Amino acid sequence: MGSPIHELSDRYIERLMALDPAMATQRGLLGHDAELTDYSPDGVVSRRDLDRSTLRELRSLRVENGRDGVTAAVLAEWLESRLALDDSGETQRTLCVLGSPWQSIRQVFDLMPRQSERDWETIATRLERVPGSVLGLRASLEESTQRGLPPARRQVLACAEQGATWAGQSGRPSFFAELVAKYPGGDDALRRRLDGAARRASEAYATASDWLRDELAPVPAERDAVGPDRYSRSARQHLGASIDLPETYAWGWEELHRIEQAMAEEATRIIPGAPLAEVIELLESDPARAVHGEDALRGFLQDLMDRTVASLDGTHFDIPEPVRKVEAMIAPPGGAAAAYYTGPSEDFSRPGRTWYPTQGRTVFPLWGEISTCYHEGVPGHHLQIGQVRYRKDQLTRFQRAVWISGHGEGWALYAERLMDEFGYFERPEHRLGFFRAQLLRAVRVVVDIGMHLELRIPVEERFHPAEMWTPELGREFLFTRTCSPRSFLASELDRYLGRPGQAIAYKVGERAWLGARDDARRRLGPAFALKAFHSAALDLGPVGLDQLASECAAWARTSAGDGTG
Repeated sequence: MGSPIHELSDRYIERLMALDPAMATQRGLLGHDAELTDYSPDGVVSRRDLDRSTLRELRSLRVENGRDGVTAAVLAEWLESRLALDDSGETQRTLCVLGSPWQSIRQVFDLMPRQSERDWETIATRLERVPGSVLGLRASLEESTQRGLPPARRQVLACAEQGATWAGQSGRPSFFAELVAKYPGGDDALRRRLDGAARRASEAYATASDWLRDELAPVPAERDAVGPDRYSRSARQHLGASIDLPETYAWGWEELHRIEQAMAEEATRIIPGAPLAEVIELLESDPARAVHGEDALRGFLQDLMDRTVASLDGTHFDIPEPVRKVEAMIAPPGGAAAAYYTGPSEDFSRPGRTWYPTQGRTVFPLWGEISTCYHEGVPGHHLQIGQVRYRKDQLTRFQRAVWISGHGEGWALYAERLMDEFGYFERPEHRLGFFRAQLLRAVRVVVDIGMHLELRIPVEERFHPAEMWTPELGREFLFTRTCSPRSFLASELDRYLGRPGQAIAYKVGERAWLGARDDARRRLGPAFALKAFHSAALDLGPVGLDQLASECAAWARTSAGDGTG
């Protein structure tokens, strides 16, 4: 029998997953795969009521021990930040190019098993619920707009384009038709059921996309910038902490300059004396430094992840057997341009997967893919999330399901840096790709905070000195101060403007991980052991960034007291 706090956290996540089955599937929790989330105003209220009643009960309980304290702090931060957004109307108006209900309704099908007839019956049942879920989301957006809280026009139009692609209006079959075409069975009745459900799901997205473009987009919406209050609420949910935004903005500029200098120096190892642009042109155009075709890309990434797991296990990490399997996947068309990861189910019957959008490309230069693979796979997201799923003996079901961007994305960016520290970027172009990833995350801090708070560009900068940030300047800055493809960067800008505070989670989170490590090393001195630090920190499960610092400091104090590291 667990403590009252542990029992409350598990009772909460079980009730939340029943109210949000799409989240349940995304987080690997079993039992709701035939259901879909109610995104209507009533559905939003039901989840808000659950959060509020759970927080009230949590505040009445006594912390009994250290593990209780960790669980209570995570649960309180999770509930408080969600309620702050709900109470301000943000949850109901949520519509953005990445990470909103509009994508969840479709993407949940990527995570469903397809091995048996029963699996396909479950898919059919969930497909039949797509029209209702889409209509519920539309009702919430309509109600929010009537209350003077419309989503931003940029996000409306981008989502309409996504929906049209998934509905089969962009020159290729609909996502849902391609999904059910993979049914291998001989049950004619089930095939007809799948075909009909796919057709109606496609029609639902087509109709909703037309509505977004033709009726919602013309509604006068607020400008893209959300301002300091909205930004602070959103950033807190992503970080699990409140931060000094002006200080973070200034630090982002400092990191940008540091990384640009490192890239210039690394480039000279590839072509001595050549400017960075010339080096990148070589890396982008040299056929010998690329793989050709989606299958070759997937195979390359799968092999890299398999070799990395084998190399890191037992040396820098102890990787549990179920976590050693991770699959490289090509993402379905129509989504955002960024690679992403989906975690294993809680019984590991569904493995963790890395997803790579190809965006119609057939040639893939490898100089930037290595670091991305470490970020999404091992030792990044897959190691962290897989290990959390595995720790049933230490973590509650709530702790194994929760996701906090600052903690998770911070770890994944920190993991890229670890691989540099461990010497895995043996070729200079691959190390340059690591710096490119760091550069993009520093630019995100500058652009995301700058645009949403409408800050001034420092007068000493060469880029539009003293001017106020706008989306147009953000786009220009991305195009001129990063080394990523323009098609990717255009999608990135929409993402930043649609999810304020999420883009900074990578670099701010990495800063927190580095700070926790430095503090533990200072406290323990020669007794500090990196492998032990990582094990203890990851075994906490997802926590807010302030809690990460305090829990790691407590671990170091305890380790110093008993002479272990």
